[in-house]
Amino acid sequence: MKIYLAGPDVFLPDALEIGRRKVAICARHGLTGLYPLDNDVDLAASDASRVIFRGNEAMMDDADAIIANLTPFRGPGADAGTVYELGFMAGRGKLCLGYCNDPAVYADRVRRFTTVVDRDGRLVDAEGLTVEDFGLPDNLMMIHALELHGHPLVLPRERPEDVWHDLAAFEICVKLAAERLDTES
Repeated sequence: MKIYLAGPDVFLPDALEIGRRKVAICARHGLTGLYPLDNDVDLAASDASRVIFRGNEAMMDDADAIIANLTPFRGPGADAGTVYELGFMAGRGKLCLGYCNDPAVYADRVRRFTTVVDRDGRLVDAEGLTVEDFGLPDNLMMIHALELHGHPLVLPRERPEDVWHDLAAFEICVKLAAERLDTES
């Protein structure tokens, strides 16, 4: 089983090392991890962003499943690119797994970035926009995509000290994918 390893990990200073660790965890469980930075791209090329996009989509087409790192990135919610990748895979009927190293409810995360008040029975932010408040750790579309196309979001009981390098929740997702492979064999 080939697993596309999605997430904002690619932006970390040690992104290649994190990718190697994730691929190694997959291999220990009999799976092949496909890490986006494995694509060979000349970042100085004028079409680098399109080459990255096409390369990542090709990897996802080749994959049987996705494990998406949905830990909040540069805000209260998951990385936009990762969310796209999760939707891409769900739309193709592939196995979808995901984890988030911040178990807080989405509305509480929004409160870390802006004022949130109760107005007429709904939560609103400083701009007067409704804050999704279903008691879920992120947007309902991602949470239910995982439930309906694979496995519910994997969350730690408490936020790890280093949310970007703690791979315990990731490894749980890998084990779940490996178990799925065993039951389909």
